[in-house]
Amino acid sequence: MATPDAGPRLTTVRLQNIAQSYGQSAALMAAVELDVFTAISEGAGTFDAVATKLGIHPVNAERLIVLLCAAGLIELEGNQLRNAADAERFLVKGKPGYMGPWITFTKPQWNEWGRLSEHLRVTDLKDLGSIGDLTVDDARRYHTSTFSIGMGAGRRFVRHVDLSSRAKLMDIGGGSGAYCISAANAHEHIKGVVLDLPVVCEVAREFLNDNGVADRVSAQPCDFTKDPFPNDCDIAVMASNLPMYGRGVIAAVIAKAYQALLPGGEMHLMGEMTNDERTGPWGPAYWGLGQAISDSKGLAHSEADVLGYFRDAGFERVELVDFIPGSLGRVVGHKG
Repeated sequence: MATPDAGPRLTTVRLQNIAQSYGQSAALMAAVELDVFTAISEGAGTFDAVATKLGIHPVNAERLIVLLCAAGLIELEGNQLRNAADAERFLVKGKPGYMGPWITFTKPQWNEWGRLSEHLRVTDLKDLGSIGDLTVDDARRYHTSTFSIGMGAGRRFVRHVDLSSRAKLMDIGGGSGAYCISAANAHEHIKGVVLDLPVVCEVAREFLNDNGVADRVSAQPCDFTKDPFPNDCDIAVMASNLPMYGRGVIAAVIAKAYQALLPGGEMHLMGEMTNDERTGPWGPAYWGLGQAISDSKGLAHSEADVLGYFRDAGFERVELVDFIPGSLGRVVGHKG
């Protein structure tokens, strides 16, 4: 008697690939540090050519490039290596979109991810994780790594949002000031204030000076979890720090921003949000779990969570926009 078709036979391959995926991360970070993608972009089209260009052993060049090919970051056309389209655009040093520092941004956490189960056993969680212990040097490294990708998001924001009638922007936890810099570059009339921890403000002022907007944008020391906000702003932005804090803190910050904004003002929160079922996508889930490394109460907030924070604060015409698909959503609310 024939056995009913039970469907594809289960194997361990998927589980093995996930368990070993740290190797893919390591290969990408190493390739950025060695400038593999730059070498290929400049014409090194074989294992030996890459090895010669980078000054590494041909066997090591072959090992690394094979994995990068398997990851889809390098392709073979005929008998010549070439970068995948996104690697060519974002990982070639000297190109406008270069984001190498962002790729290695989380590398200092590498060992702590290996201790994740220990961190998950911690029961005394903090409202503010390791970010509260930053030195000026830490803040400079942190925001030098995030600046290029922050400016990309900032420029996208000013393309998507009409700021022509706005006078002053407050950037809550603004870091390098990328959103204020982008707004000031696009609109000569706009002023801005970056609100962040004192050590971060020292670094933010360097970015504001370097980008020629220090005459219109200031950096004001502010622990946004407890300090008051300025009351002369008609637009507020909070970007890419959503998973670093728990639900109570984020709800309170949004409520405080609502109270501080001028009548008719608006707030935009750009953040890594899960779907309402809290089953993904991968990026927000990763950033949420990563807060365990800091023993903080931060987590991945859902889209419904954030919409609720805005409505509970009193904002009207609250809306969710897919800001950077697969990465960041944008929630906007208006003050009557």
